[in-house]
Amino acid sequence: MFSNVTFAYPWVLYFLAIIPLMIVWHWKVGRLREPSIRYSSLKTFGTIPATWRERLNSAPVVLRSIAVGLLIVGLARPQTFSSSENMTTEGIDIVIALDISGSMTSEDFKPNRIEAAKSVAEKFIDGRPNDRIGLVIFAREAFTQCPLTIDHDVLKNLLRKVEPGMVPDGTAIGNGLADAVGRLKNGEAKSKVVILMTDGVNNSGEIDPLTAAEIAKTYGVRVYTIGIGTNGSAPYPVQTPFGIRYQMIPVQIDEGLLQQIANITGGEYFRATGNRTLREVYQKIDKLEKSKIKVTSYRYAAELFTGWLDAGLILLLVELGLSRVILRKVP
Repeated sequence: MFSNVTFAYPWVLYFLAIIPLMIVWHWKVGRLREPSIRYSSLKTFGTIPATWRERLNSAPVVLRSIAVGLLIVGLARPQTFSSSENMTTEGIDIVIALDISGSMTSEDFKPNRIEAAKSVAEKFIDGRPNDRIGLVIFAREAFTQCPLTIDHDVLKNLLRKVEPGMVPDGTAIGNGLADAVGRLKNGEAKSKVVILMTDGVNNSGEIDPLTAAEIAKTYGVRVYTIGIGTNGSAPYPVQTPFGIRYQMIPVQIDEGLLQQIANITGGEYFRATGNRTLREVYQKIDKLEKSKIKVTSYRYAAELFTGWLDAGLILLLVELGLSRVILRKVP
C-alpha cells in the first residue's frame, strides 16, 4: 500500500500510538461507565440468542479507531513521486579521411592496413550514436564516400565497400583534408573533427597539406592525424604471372607533416604500428572527443491525503450514526 509513498510530515504518524490507547481505555474505563443492572445470576439469560444490536456493540469503537488512524495518515500528507528526464545532446560532427592508396594493402597489419583501418573505424562509429559522421577517401584524388549522417548503418555499409583502386594511385593528403573540411565548415555542431589516416608522404594533389590545415583552423575544425605503418619495412603484395609475391618496401610516413597539421588545428598526432596500437589510438580520440549530454530532471508529486481524510470522515459519520441512532443506549 505504501510502496513508493513518502510523507510530507512523517512525524504526524507518531500519533497513531493513540489508537491502542483508545482501545484500552474503552475496554478498561469506558465500559465501566455504561449503565448496568445487577442480577444475582445470569444463567437465565444463557439460552437467549444475542441480537444483531448486541453483535454490533463494539462496532463504534472499531470504526472510531480506524477513522482516527485514517485521519492521522491523511494529516501526515502521503505523496507519490514520478520523475522524468529531458536529455539534450551536444553532438560532434566527425569526418574520417582515409588514405586508400596502393600501399594501404601492405600486410604489416592483419589482414592489411586498409582492412584494419576500416574495422577499427567501424567500431569507433558504433560508439558514437549521437554524432554525425562522414567518410572521405583519398589517394591521388579525394572524394566524399559518405556525407555527414546520423544513419550509421548506411555509413558502415559504404565504409565496407572502400578498397584501393577506387581512385588513381598516389597520396594527396592536402586534397583529402580539404575535402573533409569542406564537409564540416557549414555545420552547426559545437565541435568539428577530422580523423586523417595515411601511411605515406604527400606526393600529389593541388592543395598543400599545411594550407588545408590553415583552412581547417579557420573553420574551427580540429584534426587528429594517424600515421599507419610498422617501423622499418612492410610486406607489400605484388601480382606476378606466378601469383601474388611479397616485396618488402620501406615504411615512409611524413610524421613531421602530420604533426604540424595536428598542431595547427589543435589536434594530436598518433602513430599506429599494428592492429592493437590502432585500436588504442581510436580509443584515445574517442575519450578526447566526448559528446556533451545535458540532463534536466523533473520530479512530480501526487498528493494522496484527500482519499485518506475522506475515508476517515466517512467512517466517523458512520460511527456517529451507529452510536446515536441504531445503537443508542437508554438511559
